[in-house]
Amino acid sequence: MAYYYSKITELPFAEAVARTREALKDQGFGIITEIDVTETFKQKLDVAFRPYVILGACNPKAAHEALLHEDKVGVMLPCNVIVQQRESGDGSEIAAVDPVASMSAIANPGLKAKAEEIGGKLRQALDAI
Repeated sequence: MAYYYSKITELPFAEAVARTREALKDQGFGIITEIDVTETFKQKLDVAFRPYVILGACNPKAAHEALLHEDKVGVMLPCNVIVQQRESGDGSEIAAVDPVASMSAIANPGLKAKAEEIGGKLRQALDAI
């Protein structure tokens, strides 16, 4: 089972990030965390790395419902979405966690149904970019 959905686009990195944010918003997600991997590696390791950002996407209604099904599921939230410049330098890749794969360790049918719903919304967001 794949643990992520991904899409390759010819969009430059900055535009891919902006379009990803907008597509997630259109599907009911807000960005509650953001990690600039490139900057973090530069500051902490003095290592150059291609443009790469991790967006922590959260659908508050779905997160609330998931926590009602399983109170420890917060260790797997939010849904991470990455945008990275392709190593070739042309275009970008956008990838989102597959919530069904990440929640498969939890035997809770209600949570699985919620993960399937959120996975569909993440796929729709990527398809819209």
